[in-house]
Amino acid sequence: MKRYCQTLKLREDPELIAQYVEEHAHVWPEIKAGIREVGILDMQIYIYGNTLFMIVDTVDDFDWEKDNARLAQLPRQAEWEAYMSKYQQAEKTATSAEKWQLMERIFKL
Repeated sequence: MKRYCQTLKLREDPELIAQYVEEHAHVWPEIKAGIREVGILDMQIYIYGNTLFMIVDTVDDFDWEKDNARLAQLPRQAEWEAYMSKYQQAEKTATSAEKWQLMERIFKL
């Protein structure tokens, strides 16, 4: 299994942040299916203020660039990204890979 960690900033608006959290309680079924289809086994998002932290666990042969590009082409994925962009501190047309920044692990116990 591979693990990737990413971060993203939301707009500093408590109402928008609350809406973003609520939207993630009801992620569209096509989005969840697409995530699994490309080899993502588990995905978790944590929030602190307006900072998001995402943990992504994948199959061993997952290729970050290739498989995320494939995910971007699946049904409703572009629609979901555009819909979520109103909450995020990123250009409206930015891809998921441009919005979510990969983090480097600096410690492991």
